Amino acid sequence: MKRTFLLILAMVTVFSFTACKKTNEKSVNLEGSLEEIMDKIYETADLDNDFREYVNNDGLERKEVNTENAEYYLGKSDIEFEEAIADEPMIQPGAFSLVLVRAKEGADIEKIKTDIKDNVNPMKWVCVGVSEENVIVDSIGDIIFLVMSDNQAQALHNAFLALEK
Repeated sequence: MKRTFLLILAMVTVFSFTACKKTNEKSVNLEGSLEEIMDKIYETADLDNDFREYVNNDGLERKEVNTENAEYYLGKSDIEFEEAIADEPMIQPGAFSLVLVRAKEGADIEKIKTDIKDNVNPMKWVCVGVSEENVIVDSIGDIIFLVMSDNQAQALHNAFLALEK
C-alpha cells in the first residue's frame, strides 16, 4: 500500500514539473557569427529578383552597431548588447534596414525587443520610410532580429525563423 502511494506521489510530482515547463520559450542560441547569420538569412530568404540582385551586387553596407550609432539603428542609445550589425543600402532605392543584435548573457530579451519596437524610427531616412506593420522585431535565443522594409520584411523574417530548425 505504501509503495503504491509513493509511486503515485512520485508520478504526480514528475507530471507537475513537466506541466509547468515553458514550451514557447526560444532558448536555443544560433550557431555562428552575426555576419554568418545575416548572410544565411539573405541566402535562404524568398526575396524578389531585383532585391536579391541588389544584395548580391554589394548594394548594402554592413556596419557595426555601437554606442554612438545604436539610437539610429535600434531607436535607443541605452540598449545593452554584446554585439550588433546592421545592413542598409549605400544609396537609398527605398527604405530598408536589417539589424542583428546578440544580447548579453542573462539579458531580458523580451524587454530589449519591446524597447526596440517602441523606439525604432521607421521614418529615419530622408523622404522615405516604412509602414509600422513592416517593422518586425523577433528573436531566437540570444539573437534579436529587426527588419524594416515594405517589400522584403516578411521574406527575411521567415528566413530568420527557419534558422531555428
